[in-house]
Amino acid sequence: MSMNNEVSAVKGNGKYLFCYFTGNEPEKESINFALSEDGYNFIPLNGNKAVLFNEKGTKGIRDPYIFRDVNGGYFIIGTDMRSELGWASNHAMCIWHSVDLVSWEQYPILEMNDYLPCSCRTWAPEVFYDREKDMYMIYWANAQHFTENDEWTKTVVWYAYTKDFRKLETQPRILYAPPCNKDAIDADIIENDGTYYMYYKDENEKYICYVYSDKLTGPYKEPENKNITAFEDHTEGCCMYNIKGTDTWVMIMDSYTKGYYVMQQTEDFVNFKKVKERDYSFDFSPRHGSVLFITDDEYEKMLKHYGK
Repeated sequence: MSMNNEVSAVKGNGKYLFCYFTGNEPEKESINFALSEDGYNFIPLNGNKAVLFNEKGTKGIRDPYIFRDVNGGYFIIGTDMRSELGWASNHAMCIWHSVDLVSWEQYPILEMNDYLPCSCRTWAPEVFYDREKDMYMIYWANAQHFTENDEWTKTVVWYAYTKDFRKLETQPRILYAPPCNKDAIDADIIENDGTYYMYYKDENEKYICYVYSDKLTGPYKEPENKNITAFEDHTEGCCMYNIKGTDTWVMIMDSYTKGYYVMQQTEDFVNFKKVKERDYSFDFSPRHGSVLFITDDEYEKMLKHYGK
């Protein structure tokens, strides 16, 4: 392993909440929380037992994305799915809202077939607030059944707008489909100085790749070298977040063939290096999740309510 491809953790400010699920068994397709005091080393809450369960749809939840509502409070949006039913069986999103990070209300599922007929593989929704439209843009991977033999279209990144997460205000449209005509899943969008970077799993390469645009809704351009994964392992489920008080952005990824999480970081959004293994820890078998920067008060509240 080349040491030139490794960097140390940086010291920043604040604390961090990690929201994730833990496996493909039905009892593991639920929501767990972990906390970190530095953005690198995470400790699970509630004994690494689930804190939220999907009571609607498939009764399973995967790929949870947690974010702070611009109007106050917090949302979690995720994949309404039980993998035991098949990898093209799902067609909806699960949504929760909270005012304090400890009491959660589950909204009705957001059914994609109401807007995009024959939807399947409705995977890994994430959210970006569009200031110009004063609405949230939901983006996710989606496919559609199209034959009687249960085949489906390519799974690519779609988007639509919502005001309240109870319905869509616009019809879904394709946000990005790779020119290679392969699947693209698990998109994560970050904006910096007017450029939008979309990181996603290229199902052809089995790595995290990126495209970029000067508009949130695209078109997104593919660079000559699109693969930004610093690891040789196949990865998916990436999540980018800033180490507050620094110019460093961390990307965590699910090394799904090996069963553990890996971490890399960047300052320019394009060139990534591995974080030294001794500088981070996810010693609780998380799967695809997301990280939210939280205050000291929010940290203490969650620690007191859930316990380690």
